[in-house]
Amino acid sequence: MSSVVQEDRRTGGPSASYDTEQYRPGRPITDWEPENELFWKSIGRKVAHRNLWIAVPALLVAFVVWQVWSVTATNLKDVGFGFSTSQLFWLTAIPGLTGGTARIFYTFLGPMVGQRRFTALSTVVLIVPLIWLGVAIQDPTTPYAVMVAIAALCGIGGANFASSLANIGFFFPKARKGSATGINGGLGNLGVSVVQLLTPIVITWSTIAIGSAQHKADGTPVYLQNAAFLWVPVLLVLAAVAWFGQNDLKVASTPFKQQKIIFKRKHNWLMTWLYVGTFGSFIGFAAALPMLIKTTFPDYSVATYAWMGPAVGALARWGGGWIADKWGGARVTILSFVGMAASIVGVITFLPSGSDAGSFYGFFFCFLAAFFFSGIGNGSTFRQIPVIFRGTHLKGLEEGTPEYARALKQAEMESGAVTGFTSAIAAYGFFFIPALFGSVAVTSAMWGFVAFYVSCMVVTWWFYARRNAEAPS
Repeated sequence: MSSVVQEDRRTGGPSASYDTEQYRPGRPITDWEPENELFWKSIGRKVAHRNLWIAVPALLVAFVVWQVWSVTATNLKDVGFGFSTSQLFWLTAIPGLTGGTARIFYTFLGPMVGQRRFTALSTVVLIVPLIWLGVAIQDPTTPYAVMVAIAALCGIGGANFASSLANIGFFFPKARKGSATGINGGLGNLGVSVVQLLTPIVITWSTIAIGSAQHKADGTPVYLQNAAFLWVPVLLVLAAVAWFGQNDLKVASTPFKQQKIIFKRKHNWLMTWLYVGTFGSFIGFAAALPMLIKTTFPDYSVATYAWMGPAVGALARWGGGWIADKWGGARVTILSFVGMAASIVGVITFLPSGSDAGSFYGFFFCFLAAFFFSGIGNGSTFRQIPVIFRGTHLKGLEEGTPEYARALKQAEMESGAVTGFTSAIAAYGFFFIPALFGSVAVTSAMWGFVAFYVSCMVVTWWFYARRNAEAPS
């Protein structure tokens, strides 16, 4: 058994001897001190980044499964499915409902089961709805109720985000949490763009098709099942890589009875409100944009434009976490809501109204701006959460004392649980935004978003950004 000796930061003497075998791929880790600089540089950084870069592609493909209906729905009428526009909007919305609900359970299950095992299992189960979708979509007589059931199961892909972000956060020290969760969440969010970009391409490939072709009105053959079947072998590979390459962090394993304390924390609910504004907008707009383009500006190609908004938002999330680490999360969060509100006012300005045909490019570029600012806010809000809970629990305690160590562990546990829970509630944006566009006038819905963003600015400033704020972050 090999070991490494760490230096005590207060006395300069040795503080602990670690069994290095536990840090190998696939092993459970019992000793983890990311705030110990010597431990981080000698062991922690390499292990944390290995777990992070395995989690990223698994999360990306989970987002592909979650969002596959946002593009699939736009093709159903073309191949003979007799669903109404409202029904198609609902098919894009339903995965958000199940994804958000499943995230609540995944939030608490992830730390209980462990990063390695939960990533592998939650990845491989996504094969089931994809195979069902690939079979059902080849038959235009498939009942709407069956399509609803498949859409609901695809929503489980969105739940992986909650467990992934909560688990990965435990691996990194405070100063790097924003960047780490920004990378994990941001590149994971790119799955939205990947599915919207690749689906229109792969459904034309007969060489990889399993099953029969569908035909458009002009006789052009397409293979909608490719959008589902393509990802089945990818999921199998990613599940295997997670199983053999990641680690279960035992120090982060926490039973639900301890995690449920977050429901009594005011800042859990306040940060949930803010994350609904950032991620809820990002994922809701991503789900709705293809159908918005198809129904509002039908002369423009969904395949050409729809993927760009989610890509901008996902990459901005990476930057948002990094900027928040440098400038402070609350400041960046306020900036993101100001930008989102202004962007949506611009979208409203360029929408068709009466005899005015509107401006597609004005509409589209304002939407890109909204995605950008939502991504910045996604990164900054997730940086705020650990700072808020560390500040609350460690206030008045001296570093190095047993009380400090216990409070730090409690803060880390609550931060992880709050991160997962806020992402769960925000995921309902995937459901409500497309459902709202399918039920009320688009302009009215947009003004509602602007009002909501103003409320988020006020909450962020009062509790987190002003001088003498309750929990500066």
